[in-house]
Amino acid sequence: MAGNSEQLLKAVMDAAEEKKAIDVVALNLQGISLVADYFVICHGNSDTQVQSIATEIRKRAEVSGARVRLEGMDTARWVLIDMGDVVAHVFHRDEREYYHLERLWSDAKAVGTV
Repeated sequence: MAGNSEQLLKAVMDAAEEKKAIDVVALNLQGISLVADYFVICHGNSDTQVQSIATEIRKRAEVSGARVRLEGMDTARWVLIDMGDVVAHVFHRDEREYYHLERLWSDAKAVGTV
């Protein structure tokens, strides 16, 4: 199962990079949280870019066989993409600074950045 979550993590990171997501960070939550194995956190500078990043992540996750639940696309301020073992948070720049999830999950080790 861990191999699947790592493959999904790579697909999510690649999707974010392709859509020019800014400051992409992956946090390893294994042993820290039961919510997911990995959080991917990134942001875009406009509603359109946030939606584009989230759409690409959803497409790649579905191709990888993951079941995807998406929330927040309408407002494009904080889009949550729940893929089970991997959860992506695609923020608009201002919301990312406000919520600062990296600080909330400071016990987690960063396993990848783009």
